[in-house]
Amino acid sequence: MSKLFEPVKLRDIQIRNRTVVSPMCMYSAKDGSLTDFHLVHLGRFALAGAGLVFVEATGVSPEGRITHGDSGLWSDVQIEPLKKIAAFLKAQGATAGIQLAHAGRKASCHRPWEGDGPILEKDQKPGEGPWQTYSASAIAWAAGWPTPKEMDEKDMEKVRSDFLAAAKRALTVGFDVIEMHNAHGYLLQSFLSPIANQRKDQYGGSLENRMRFPLSVAKVLRDFWPQYKPMFVRISSVDGIEGGFTIEEAVVYAKELKKLGVDVIDCSSGGQPGKMTLRAALGYQVPFARQIKHDADIQTMAVGMIVDAHQANEIVADGSADFVALAREALNDPHWFFHAEQELGQAPEDNPFTEWPIQYGHWLSKRKHTLDRLNAATVK
Repeated sequence: MSKLFEPVKLRDIQIRNRTVVSPMCMYSAKDGSLTDFHLVHLGRFALAGAGLVFVEATGVSPEGRITHGDSGLWSDVQIEPLKKIAAFLKAQGATAGIQLAHAGRKASCHRPWEGDGPILEKDQKPGEGPWQTYSASAIAWAAGWPTPKEMDEKDMEKVRSDFLAAAKRALTVGFDVIEMHNAHGYLLQSFLSPIANQRKDQYGGSLENRMRFPLSVAKVLRDFWPQYKPMFVRISSVDGIEGGFTIEEAVVYAKELKKLGVDVIDCSSGGQPGKMTLRAALGYQVPFARQIKHDADIQTMAVGMIVDAHQANEIVADGSADFVALAREALNDPHWFFHAEQELGQAPEDNPFTEWPIQYGHWLSKRKHTLDRLNAATVK
């Protein structure tokens, strides 16, 4: 069996293989509630054999959304649509996860296809106005963006309470895994990054201080989340900008998260404005997952331009990471997971569709039989 497709157990949750569908914002929720679009969008990955499927970044409060179209879990009204999705994922053999998030100073933004910039009074749509944003320091994301409120202790306590309330709803929904979003320049990562965090109090300056607030949120989540269920944390392993958060700091942070009981570090990068030294390439973030895994002695997930079955298998086989997550490649080929099994020789040669849903496998095996017969006739 290829390493990529071996079953794996995290705490008491059995995951059928080491492939993961990353949280991908669709910006298509209605007042934070997901729709049938999301059921079909996410459900097809479970049908196609993905091991763990994450629901997109889900705002723990209205002000924690990136856009008006973000998924939310700040209200009981949002529970039922998510229950439908989680139940379907699990019924098809996938593990169901959700990423809990707060957008910080990158909130109050237009959907990407509507401009992808801050919502300003002059260009707001009816019923979709801007809102107050928050960050570690009162520094605007970029020129033309509103200045966020520098968070005080009361604001921090509200955010901790919001994450906890969202986790309680996630448990009611029936999710197996939660992931704390601590990457890409959003609220929690803004505390870690010395670019965004220029505070002079106990939450700024040294790494110990910059870690203080995000670690407090992680602790609240892990203390509540059932011990038999795993918790992931997505981090920006590096800012990729001079003077920013470094991989050495990420290792220290991962060690602290491990002490709290976090199971897996989801190793992404970037998210702060400025000239990036990091360049995208195939598997360009895998070295971060490898270093954090080995130096912090914690399980990791590799993300970023992982496109090929053999590439993905090598990442887990050589010990660079424990899980491999796909996003855009999964959108490009929703059946990537079954195709990868075939490419890696996982599937029986005589019927490579045995692991597919029986409704699909029946017809695909007939297709293969017909093609084999036609090919044989052509050779003759």
